[in-house]
Amino acid sequence: MSKRNTPQRRHAILALLSEQGEVSVDALAKRFATSEVTIRKDLAALEKNGLLLRRYGGAVPLPQELIADEAPQSLSPWKQAIASAAVGCIREHARIIIDSGTTTAAMIPRLGPTPGLLVMTNSLNVANALRELEHEPVLLMTGGTWDPHSESFQGQVAEQVLRSYDFDQLFIGADGIDLERGTTTFNELLGLSRVMAEVAREVIVLAEADKIGRRIPNLELPWSSIHTLITDERLDEAARDLILARGVRLICARIQPSKE
Repeated sequence: MSKRNTPQRRHAILALLSEQGEVSVDALAKRFATSEVTIRKDLAALEKNGLLLRRYGGAVPLPQELIADEAPQSLSPWKQAIASAAVGCIREHARIIIDSGTTTAAMIPRLGPTPGLLVMTNSLNVANALRELEHEPVLLMTGGTWDPHSESFQGQVAEQVLRSYDFDQLFIGADGIDLERGTTTFNELLGLSRVMAEVAREVIVLAEADKIGRRIPNLELPWSSIHTLITDERLDEAARDLILARGVRLICARIQPSKE
């Protein structure tokens, strides 16, 4: 059987599991002409999403009593469109920073086989998602002090680590976009975001259109530090004009129609 890409292969694994009642790493590796390491990553990702239960040498269906009553909330189609547009900005062999946040984390499954990436992050969620990719990039962690509010590492240690490197691009979210000042946040820990912007040649902000015009007291990044803003097509014309007048590159992502 020819080698499939990751989503197709994982879908096929679930189909085999449903049909056979159990699957083995060895048999799956031979069936999909890939390594056992790759299959173990597949099973780990599927288990994390509550779709199977791993056991030594393979996997079995998840027992019914362990299936959660409520399915996890999926990302909005706008976040997904923005994440796809962001990945489209990444060049091969790029050195990038991916900040914590749901929109930035949505980029990870879309990185695919982009070769030669080096990714620095302060987010455990981002780091864990990167480790599940079939073609893992070089992963760097900032370390530092864990902040439960932002679910990320912050502080002077993280800032010192970042200043030891230079990067092509920073991908960072925002709680709000103040059309006069820049990105704003509820979090009072602002130092790391600013250091991230300092050490990256291009700062790319990801924010849904409903966050634009939202005024929050804490200024995170001024417009002078932002090169590109990726939002969605709901952005009104007046806001577009104000953002473009700042000299910022503006990308308004569109939701791609589903293929039936």
